[in-house]
Amino acid sequence: MRAVQTPVPPAGRRASAVVVPLATLAGVVAAFCYVGAVDPNEPGHYPVCPLLHSTGLYCPGCGGLRSAHAVAHGDLATAIGANVLAVAAFAAFAAVWALWLVRTVRGRPLELRLRPAHGWSLAALALFFTVVRNSPLGAGLVP
Repeated sequence: MRAVQTPVPPAGRRASAVVVPLATLAGVVAAFCYVGAVDPNEPGHYPVCPLLHSTGLYCPGCGGLRSAHAVAHGDLATAIGANVLAVAAFAAFAAVWALWLVRTVRGRPLELRLRPAHGWSLAALALFFTVVRNSPLGAGLVP
């Protein structure tokens, strides 16, 4: 993977450059508000996971909406119980977003130097999580 770099705005345009990270945050907050208002624990509100429906196996994302619902209600223990991987992804997004905002305010680009090994590591983690949560040892990871 290549380094992801955002353009550096001139000093006079920094205030307008902050619009993009703030708009991104507004979209994420809107999504969390929706999931917080429309309970995924009640059937019929969201589509069923196709993998779970067809095979009975939990994918790495199963429980992610319930996790987001719990986060929206401030219940971190329930969120972790629904999908610990999703909670880690929410936290990673928050950290990268905060870094993006700070660097934008300072007029510096956001540079994420991602290598192929990072992508493969994340894929291996998701696969390991999926295998463990579908085994008897991973009963605590089932949403």
